[in-house]
Amino acid sequence: MLTKAQEQSLSKFMSKMLRHTPAEFGLVLDAYGYCQLEDLLHAIRKEHKWAHITEDDIETVVSNCEKQRYEIKGKGIRARYGHSAEKLTYQAMQPPAILYHGTNAKVVHQILAEGLKPMGRQYVHLSENIEFATLAGKRRGELVILEVDTAHAAQNGGTFYFAESGVWLADKIPAGCMRIHG
Repeated sequence: MLTKAQEQSLSKFMSKMLRHTPAEFGLVLDAYGYCQLEDLLHAIRKEHKWAHITEDDIETVVSNCEKQRYEIKGKGIRARYGHSAEKLTYQAMQPPAILYHGTNAKVVHQILAEGLKPMGRQYVHLSENIEFATLAGKRRGELVILEVDTAHAAQNGGTFYFAESGVWLADKIPAGCMRIHG
């Protein structure tokens, strides 16, 4: 059984493997970001620190991850969002009327003027609720929550994709389609 600190450490390692540098670890992701759970386990065990890890440990990390970053389906596992390595395929969908994005107060005026861009990621990350936007944005400094008017964004070229667990992705959010929450 893993301690909470070990779970967090393993989650960060899995994030690197599944979201950022899968090839570095010999992992091949399909168009939806899945690899075989067995392949991930084998790659993790190559690191001396994690030689004892079991499939149950990985499943514990997946179920306990408060940001719900991972998904296991059948014998496959993937990171749901946040990829910087390969562009994953998501189906465009109609989002709720309002979505939220947590960001840093230092950049909020630039975002409002220029729009919300993916920066080093493939997509802009949005959430259906303020709590998740807070969780996602709190590590960036003084937190500001933005409300995105999804209909207005869609009329101005924004496309939305559902990544599950209340997380939505967009290629961009044009300026004029969001405001500061509150």
